[in-house]
Amino acid sequence: MARKVMVTGADGFIGSHLTQQLIREGYDVTAFCLYNSFGQWGWLDTLSKEEKASMNVVLGDVRDPNGVRVAMKGQDTVFHLAALIAIPFSYHSPDTYVDTNVKGTLNILQAARDLDTRRVLVTSTSEVYGTAQYVPIDEKHPYQGQSPYSATKIGADRIAESFYRSFETPVTIVRPFNTYGPRQSARAVIPTIITQLLSGAEEIKLGSLTPTRDFNYVKDTANGFVTIANHDNTIGKELNIATEQEISIGDLANELIRQINPNARIICEEQRLRPEKSEVNRLLGTAKQLNSLTGWKPNYTFEQGIAETIDWMRQNLDRYKPEIYNV
Repeated sequence: MARKVMVTGADGFIGSHLTQQLIREGYDVTAFCLYNSFGQWGWLDTLSKEEKASMNVVLGDVRDPNGVRVAMKGQDTVFHLAALIAIPFSYHSPDTYVDTNVKGTLNILQAARDLDTRRVLVTSTSEVYGTAQYVPIDEKHPYQGQSPYSATKIGADRIAESFYRSFETPVTIVRPFNTYGPRQSARAVIPTIITQLLSGAEEIKLGSLTPTRDFNYVKDTANGFVTIANHDNTIGKELNIATEQEISIGDLANELIRQINPNARIICEEQRLRPEKSEVNRLLGTAKQLNSLTGWKPNYTFEQGIAETIDWMRQNLDRYKPEIYNV
């Protein structure tokens, strides 16, 4: 991978970890963060003084084609992670998901085409598959838009594919299964459970307990992006990042209860349930193609990742609002 790289969504959960890894590996990093009048850099504000001094931060919005084009000028590789990702909020505001996830991705691709960007990695999600029709889920699995969020990510993926096929834009679609770890927002299930437990709650409020998920530790996900960018044989591919292990939400919650507060019990709260036809009941992926092309495999066990996540959230509990439902 050439040295000049840009990360969109660098201020977010996965983006901040990816940015941090790229800085530590000596890349010339431009961090593209969502503009705000406070001058805040999201999770990048928590990086060390030396790390923050080692990157170029650009505030903008992927929905703005001109701002994207200016930021991408001179970049060799672009990691496009900026997106709206909360599923419940996509029920409420689907227009914003189309604007950010579909049009925002189009802006990245148009700029890459015009600027002859050497590599573009577009971030997908395992949600594009919907409930598993077979397991483990490989990249040939059918797509099913079970939420406005997943539908917009399907659309973004297909636009990315079209640019590769129509214009030979050097695109790779990177599809992580459920990522967790330090800095994740409480709209996701693992921090929802952990922060409620750490706050001393005796009743842990959740939605459906039966769905299963394939959880990636965030440092493994970030390493997957870097590994893919370092292999040109991944251009034009769609690649799962998965552990090939699954756990139900109920079993996950019970294990975290056992580790943090054995006196707590689970309460199923109506407002946290997805509409019946929207719930993705099973996600279990395979990263066989990624492994065969690059040799990537997870470095962390689920137990190691959970331990680091609990420890970080214990030290940063004041950043969360565990008493409310974070959409």
